[in-house]
Amino acid sequence: MKQPARLPAEAPIDMPVQQFDGPPPPRRIPEPWSGPSEDGGDLLARRVLLVLLTAMLATAASTALKESLVADGWSVTDALLLVIFFPLFALISFGFINASIGFLLLITGLRPGFMPTPRWSAPLKGRTAILMPVHNEDVAAVYGRIAQMAEAIAQGGMAKHFDFFILSDSAPEAEAEEVAAWRALAQQLDCALYYRRRTQNVGRKPGNVAEWIRRFGGAYDYMLMLDADSLMGGDTIIGMAQVLDRRPAVALLQTVPMVIGATTLFQRWMQFASHLYGPISTAGLVWWSGSEATFWGHNALIRIEAFAACCGLPELPGGPPFGGTIMSHDMVEAALLRRRGWRVHMVLTDATFEEYPPTLIDAAVRDRRWAQGNIQHLRLLGASGFHWINRLQLLLGASAYLASPLWLLLILTSIVQALVGEPSLMNRGTSAVVLAVTLLLLFGPKLLSVIWATADRERREALGGWRTIGRSVLLDVPLSMLVAPAIALTQTIDLVGIAAGKRSAWDPQSRQRDGLAMRDILPRYRWHLGFGVVLLLLSPLMPVTALWLLPVTLGLLLSPLAVQWTASARAGAWAARHAIFEPRYGQLRTAPLPEQRVGPAPTPV
Repeated sequence: MKQPARLPAEAPIDMPVQQFDGPPPPRRIPEPWSGPSEDGGDLLARRVLLVLLTAMLATAASTALKESLVADGWSVTDALLLVIFFPLFALISFGFINASIGFLLLITGLRPGFMPTPRWSAPLKGRTAILMPVHNEDVAAVYGRIAQMAEAIAQGGMAKHFDFFILSDSAPEAEAEEVAAWRALAQQLDCALYYRRRTQNVGRKPGNVAEWIRRFGGAYDYMLMLDADSLMGGDTIIGMAQVLDRRPAVALLQTVPMVIGATTLFQRWMQFASHLYGPISTAGLVWWSGSEATFWGHNALIRIEAFAACCGLPELPGGPPFGGTIMSHDMVEAALLRRRGWRVHMVLTDATFEEYPPTLIDAAVRDRRWAQGNIQHLRLLGASGFHWINRLQLLLGASAYLASPLWLLLILTSIVQALVGEPSLMNRGTSAVVLAVTLLLLFGPKLLSVIWATADRERREALGGWRTIGRSVLLDVPLSMLVAPAIALTQTIDLVGIAAGKRSAWDPQSRQRDGLAMRDILPRYRWHLGFGVVLLLLSPLMPVTALWLLPVTLGLLLSPLAVQWTASARAGAWAARHAIFEPRYGQLRTAPLPEQRVGPAPTPV
């Protein structure tokens, strides 16, 4: 049998390094799409409405809080509370309005939600490279996912249009196993499968991809960007390539992957939450983002010509957290594409999946890298030529992490007020109403999601039916309240380390685990326990405030137990047996493609 080539012939393409200051580069506006625009003429109105409603809610709540605070005189802590409260309330208001809009779109049928990617009878024009960057991953799992996707593409009769590349940044000792697995699989697939390992891991994942583009990108029209845990259906991959064939102004199609492969209770919880709560928020996001959608770094199809011309990332001057390699590169790359006139869209299509970290600790390790990358985005808010929606997305990403220390500061300020004898936030009538509205905005999207999911029999059954949905929500809500304080404190500790210049390590991600020993949990949660004990000891000195803060106190004190319980695969199996966190769908279909659609089927962008 002929041995497969490890790499194809090189086809270099230029990928110039971009600048964020000075005059923006000239816009490159490709031939526009001649069909109807899904954006319509009201995209600006949608965005203005979203911002105005957010500002109105935050202003109204802050005004009510201010009137309550000044009723008995003004103090420094009152002013601090008001300064902290406005951005926090604005952030949760934005999320609630976004989810409410998505709910209205889905419940009325104005947006169909997740649907198969359209297919046409016309043959594919472009060639696509499917890139799988890996860094010390489970070899059998990675190659198994590649085999499944390649088989699905071959069943659609499109194997000659797609080549797979494994872009390894693994350690030298992993190369032999990776090469052996590549050689064995490459001989079995109809799609070409190539393997390349870098000896110098410059620039992490974006550097890995950029090196491939500069060497091989000229031979391909599109690249499907995956993570090592990504999985996509053949229909979806082929259909997305056909969309880019037909839409020359579109540079990037970002799908919304659902979570699969769950074994631990934590993974099953996150998997169910993504299926139940994700659709309405995503529908709202698509409604206002339009052609300025964001990029999540994986499960996205990208036009190589546009990406190479626009997305060469520089090293930022200075040290961390704002200097060095751009860590959360994806949102920046989306902004760079739009700066030159390319369209970036998010599509609600099925058969696109990813795995989730198995434990709260593994999720926190990944979150640490994201936190540093998103905080780094604050430096790029003033980059020349960025669309204001891209700037808003960068700000929202950073705000998601800055909210944690603000929530804790709000709690600490209330505690100080209670201890010095001032009326605390929890002791005021108007403030109590504002806090109740805050809880409504926080949990309202969950309620809207349940209403939408149960309104249709097919959706309801796909989520396991009434019993599964009801039991799952009854566990999800208290569990979310229990772990939220620990997550907020973890993010705050991470931000302190980032501000101190502590770099985020680039370690392999843990994707499978069964349980955690308490000796591994306690060192990571000593601050959480300490803070919980302090709140408990202060409770007799501030009984009313302590009652309001009881969920926080319990969440911190019970955080090691919550981590250990949710990290268990046995607990995950228990949940499945009792119809909790157990949707009946989400498995990748590899059956032959359905009958192809011909003509003007609606595109997802």
